[in-house]
Amino acid sequence: MTLADDLLARNRAYAQQSFRGSRPVRPARALAIVACMDSRMDMFAMLGLEQGDAHVLRNAGGVVTDDVIRSLAISQRILDTRGIVLVHHTDCGMQKITDDSFRDELEADTGLRPSFAIESFRDPYEHVRQSITRLHHSPFLARKDEIVGFVYDVETGLLNLVS
Repeated sequence: MTLADDLLARNRAYAQQSFRGSRPVRPARALAIVACMDSRMDMFAMLGLEQGDAHVLRNAGGVVTDDVIRSLAISQRILDTRGIVLVHHTDCGMQKITDDSFRDELEADTGLRPSFAIESFRDPYEHVRQSITRLHHSPFLARKDEIVGFVYDVETGLLNLVS
């Protein structure tokens, strides 16, 4: 069975057993979540949300990039979201690399030095604070009064509020 065959079979089972019908395009809780792509985090379950409650934007490290700002601006201005939730986590792979070493590795493998930012970090709590600051400084975000950040503990399943 190919990857596509496996995923299509899983999708058919989902559509028959779990799909609850079409949802409105606007998130029911008017939330946008920016999180790490780590597969250990089930964003809806860990925040007690339902499908359709929030937009979820994910990338390596949950970094607030220009593309994240673009998506948040669309989420706010077109789809009426108000709150922004940042979720980083303990034991993140971005804590285990450095920008220069990863750039060097990519260049050695491909012959090209990447133009994109790696944005590794050491402390997920400090990185959440930095991300909140980036959001507050963006001229493109219409709503900045409800920005909260958390670090998810992958060992306990608990969120820790970052202040």
